[in-house]
Amino acid sequence: MECIEQHRCFDGWQQRFKHYSEEMQCDMTFSVYLPPTLTPQAPLPSLLFLSGLTCNDLNFMQKSGAQRYATDYGMALICPDTSPRGEHVPDDPDGAWDFGSGAGFYLDATQAPWDKNYRMYSYLVNELIPLIKSSFSMGQGMAVSGHSMGGHGALVLAMRHPELFTSVSAFAPIVSASTCPWGQKALSRYLGDDTEQWKQWDGVELIRQAKQRLPLLVHQGLSDEFYHEQLNTEALVDACAETDYMADIKIIDGYDHSYYFISSFIGEHMAFHRQYLIGAP
Repeated sequence: MECIEQHRCFDGWQQRFKHYSEEMQCDMTFSVYLPPTLTPQAPLPSLLFLSGLTCNDLNFMQKSGAQRYATDYGMALICPDTSPRGEHVPDDPDGAWDFGSGAGFYLDATQAPWDKNYRMYSYLVNELIPLIKSSFSMGQGMAVSGHSMGGHGALVLAMRHPELFTSVSAFAPIVSASTCPWGQKALSRYLGDDTEQWKQWDGVELIRQAKQRLPLLVHQGLSDEFYHEQLNTEALVDACAETDYMADIKIIDGYDHSYYFISSFIGEHMAFHRQYLIGAP
């Protein structure tokens, strides 16, 4: 693991690392924010943030303003890349931005040629999270959040592995990947045509099956250009109502899909996770 970038930020350290991933069969980057309270004697709680289509590990760290809250709350921030990258890694043959590079959808592909490298799910669960916990002074407490495609990823990881996380939140998430154009394109190519397999990677379907229910917070802007065609927040509202899943789903007038939206509410999300990570209101 090689540190390739480091910056002082809100009295802590914003760092970027590169390492070779066996799961992804390529070099991967991830970014970490370590607040000034980091000591070996006091392991930190942490928030894993999954970014959206076209993003990498830097977007959230550079645009959200989350570090000031992380310093105040004594929390670490972790942001992985959104897909494998490299000359040998296959990409969308048409050069589209919603599939391939920057669009790993946080799943394990089963179809060639994607199955060799596009294993974001196993990379996070089996490789990156253990690597982070062993390399830094981080405790077992970890929350997960994400934006858009990353919101989809956060829901999927939290519902499939509730033992890894204390709470889950999302900004403008793709709540039902199997029923929206972005998701259907990705799932059909990564997983094939068996729609039953798609349900394993669909947040709404997983909420309906959830045995352990993590605290859930969602923000969605009404001026989001992808709200009706791609995000379908109402499906999440309906699934939570059908299963009596206690979730705080906030649909806010005037906000769009951008990082202006995320930076406006990241403080609320950080405070939400803090209460479950360290028991403080």
